[in-house]
Amino acid sequence: MCLEYHIKTACTCEGLESEADYNDKIDQVKNILKGNFGAVKTHFKGVMEKHAENLEFEKAHQMKEKLGAFEDYQSKSTVVNPTIRDVDVFSIASEEKEAYVNYIKVVNGAIIHTHTQELVKNLDDDDEPALLAYAIPIIRERFNSISRDVILPYEVQLEEGLQAIVPKIGDKRKLLDLSEKNLKYYILQKQKQRASQTRKQTSAERILRTLQQDLQMDVVPLHLECFDNSNIQGSHPVASCVVFKNAKPSKKDYRHFNIKTVKGPDDFASMKEVVHRRYRRLIDEGESLPQLIIIDGGKGQLSAAVESLDALGIRDKVTIIGIAKRLEEIFFPGDSIPLYIDKKSESLKLIQQARNEAHRFAITFHRTKRSQNFTTTELTNIPGIGEKTAQKLLSHFGSVKRIKNALASEIAEVSSLKVAEKVKVYFEGRGGEEEE
Repeated sequence: MCLEYHIKTACTCEGLESEADYNDKIDQVKNILKGNFGAVKTHFKGVMEKHAENLEFEKAHQMKEKLGAFEDYQSKSTVVNPTIRDVDVFSIASEEKEAYVNYIKVVNGAIIHTHTQELVKNLDDDDEPALLAYAIPIIRERFNSISRDVILPYEVQLEEGLQAIVPKIGDKRKLLDLSEKNLKYYILQKQKQRASQTRKQTSAERILRTLQQDLQMDVVPLHLECFDNSNIQGSHPVASCVVFKNAKPSKKDYRHFNIKTVKGPDDFASMKEVVHRRYRRLIDEGESLPQLIIIDGGKGQLSAAVESLDALGIRDKVTIIGIAKRLEEIFFPGDSIPLYIDKKSESLKLIQQARNEAHRFAITFHRTKRSQNFTTTELTNIPGIGEKTAQKLLSHFGSVKRIKNALASEIAEVSSLKVAEKVKVYFEGRGGEEEE
């Protein structure tokens, strides 16, 4: 029905108005689909001559052009053997998850269609004969085949009325060989296509492979981590560890550290502590180590971090570098000569991004700690006010300034009248001192 609808539309465009013209057009298209080229050529010649007799030279010329185009199409059809009339040829090849069936349609001794059908192997027991038996009726229906002879590589269960031919020699064997060659070529093209898609790198893959080459790493640094310390004016030392996976920040894996074992501002000792704590925990929890560790700092911080890796026994499992801010120098352990990566290089920009992110994360945490420490200390300086009471007041009022401006009765509602009196006496005693 769909075929006849499209033919009718085409006929209308050509000015074929009669029912006879319309039916004639359908017959010619069906002849082409069946490979009956001779009948079509005879029809075209007859219409051309009719137009010429009626002095419709323009229409005759149009029909001549159509005949020429049709003959050109026919000339491209491979003639097999005039003795082989109508036959269908099938062959099959399979891979682990897919199978491929090649079909050659021969009509009046000429190949008029070739097609390769892909099949998905859903079951482990899908063997080639079963797949071929499944595909043959589907393909024959698609290409309107009426041939009763089917050439196959081996015996396959066919529907009633069809004759299976398994040739060993001769022209029919050559047809089967041709079908199998079509399959090999098709599969080869599929493999090349897959390889080409594998070779196409994303921007992240390109950057990481460039970084691998610049740092002369054995593996691509898909997982890298960067450390930074922060102890503004020597107070509240903290550190940060940021994580990048596939060249993108993995913020859920970020970690910050309070320095526990170091007294005073000591960047080297602080770096040694946090690197040891970070990878001691990953090892204990069975987590994977990064391929690359970046230390924000020069040779001193790098050496301190390496000491921790040596102590943990993982020095040879990771690549570790330090980056000095002033000239963006890249330092390697035990090498006094730094590496200078092109300032425009994508790999250096990734290292800088990780360094800047670690610095931002450390500074943010440091400011939070310093703010918390100041407000808590400010209230705990009041005689008789402990840390729990101070936190309770801060949680309710939101800031020290609001506590200072609150009425004694308001403070008493949160804690007690005794506490309220101590707070008011303390702040009244400070007079007009500025708040930070």
